[in-house]
Amino acid sequence: MDDAERALRGDIVRACQTMDRRGINQGTSGNISVRWKDGLLITPSGLAYDTMAPEDIIFLDMDGTATGPHNPSSEWRFHRDILRDRSNFNAVVHAHPTYCTAVSITNRDVPAVHYMIAAAGGPTVRCAPYATFGTEELSANALAALEGRSACLLANHGLIACGPSLAKATWLAEEMETLCKQYAVALQIGKPVVLSDEEIAHVKEKFKGYGPKRKDQG
Repeated sequence: MDDAERALRGDIVRACQTMDRRGINQGTSGNISVRWKDGLLITPSGLAYDTMAPEDIIFLDMDGTATGPHNPSSEWRFHRDILRDRSNFNAVVHAHPTYCTAVSITNRDVPAVHYMIAAAGGPTVRCAPYATFGTEELSANALAALEGRSACLLANHGLIACGPSLAKATWLAEEMETLCKQYAVALQIGKPVVLSDEEIAHVKEKFKGYGPKRKDQG
């Protein structure tokens, strides 16, 4: 294991532990993968994050062959399939945050009740139909729900958030939990007002120039 791989494994462990601290995940549920060389690095199955070390992370070939001291996450299939089919993603975060999971239990898409939904790529966050965890059917459903998106819900299950980096994917997972919390609370107050598709497209364009930059960059 070279220094770059060890560092990336360490980043995965810290991201898992951060998710637990921030309430995005609980116990041993949820999993993270990051593209690495001709495959991916993925968290092991059933190992508590507070005891996890870089050596516990599993390398998975794109053919599904695992190398490491443990079995890979039971959800390795949709991690592999997403990174195989979506070249714009380098990291996948799966978790069971309370509000995302609660909305997924209703089997509904999240509409554009807040402009931050644009961070997920469009005017909805789709909810993929239910399928048993770890199955090809669940992976196919997730891929369909992620078409043109970087996040989706899994019915009666949880959340998938993807990104060009691990930092972006974990950030998006937290944003989606906030969005679902806002949606759930709004539903208790009354009928949420949904922003138009045109407004979300406009916000997506504005996001391209959002963030810090040096003054000499304009």
